[in-house]
Amino acid sequence: MASVTYENVTKRWGDVTAVRDLNIEVADKEFLVFVGPSGCGKSTSLRMLAGLEDITEGAISIGDRVVNDVPPKDRDIAMVFQSYALYPHMSVYDNMAFGLKLRKVPSSDIEKRVRGAAEELGIAHLLDRKPKALSGGQRQRVAVGRAIVREPHVFLMDEPLSNLDAKLRVEARAMIQRLHNRLETTFIYVTHDQTEAMTMGSRIAVLKDGILQQIDTPQMLYERPDNIFVAGFIGSPSMNFFNATLVKEDNNYFADTGVFRMKVPDSKVAAWGKMVGKKVVLGIRPEDIHDPQFVPANIVSAEVEAQVDVTELMGNEIFLYLQSGNLNYIARVDPRTNARIGNTIRVAMNAENMHLFDVESELAVR
Repeated sequence: MASVTYENVTKRWGDVTAVRDLNIEVADKEFLVFVGPSGCGKSTSLRMLAGLEDITEGAISIGDRVVNDVPPKDRDIAMVFQSYALYPHMSVYDNMAFGLKLRKVPSSDIEKRVRGAAEELGIAHLLDRKPKALSGGQRQRVAVGRAIVREPHVFLMDEPLSNLDAKLRVEARAMIQRLHNRLETTFIYVTHDQTEAMTMGSRIAVLKDGILQQIDTPQMLYERPDNIFVAGFIGSPSMNFFNATLVKEDNNYFADTGVFRMKVPDSKVAAWGKMVGKKVVLGIRPEDIHDPQFVPANIVSAEVEAQVDVTELMGNEIFLYLQSGNLNYIARVDPRTNARIGNTIRVAMNAENMHLFDVESELAVR
């Protein structure tokens, strides 16, 4: 097995910089997820590691070996593509065995590896079929199986679930996690779906415009985002943002939006007090805005009057699209709420979980 290191890696196409000065150390057996919007450089970062794109500057290492000039076939990696890239004229068995045959692995070993992987993925009964006779979920499992039989040091996955429907995506996420736990191999996974990133990765690297914004565990990204972009990208629905000014009155501190104000909890005064009189961005996640009837115990909250524009029943919760003055935001509330479209209600915002960002730098205030 092997670690992976990106050291000052940059990729340019002419005047366009796809990845800029990327520095990441992926530990042996770790499951790292690259996440970000389209065009952020996540797939390019993966393809440079695979040897499918040249590196403009910097170095990529697998274990202790710099692989900048190593051909893809000699890097001991296996890659699963978004399109699955199966050979249409070959059976499932031959698709899974093809890479092993090229490496002149003994036939008995090929048989053992292919049938073992097929059993594990639940496709043993499909080995004689051609890809055209498979569903999308079955093709995806074949592509994963083809990577497994290689027994590589590093698995690379480039949005392998994006062509699946919602139910299959959930099942496939669990399958890939089980594989990682069993194989104990380094996995690097690319997705634009923050739900996939949060549920699968031991760490997540968030990219924007080719620049690494933050790398941390899913929980830390959610609880302590470094900047407005990460705060807005991680979490669904995304964090609500309000332009505000930090004010001090009678030894109390408030984030004042002009429509409502939030009292700064004592635990945050030491870090945020330096922003008094300055323009800031106040961040509140939808799950920290409650129907006052169902506020969790022991939280400090501020009640705000709002009009309900839209409601979305999700079964175990309701999303309320709210308006207070000229401010629009989303609350994620208990399904027992009586709020209906057109109602004027009061909502309780959890002050303990609010975030503050500097307007100019967009960095979190800490």
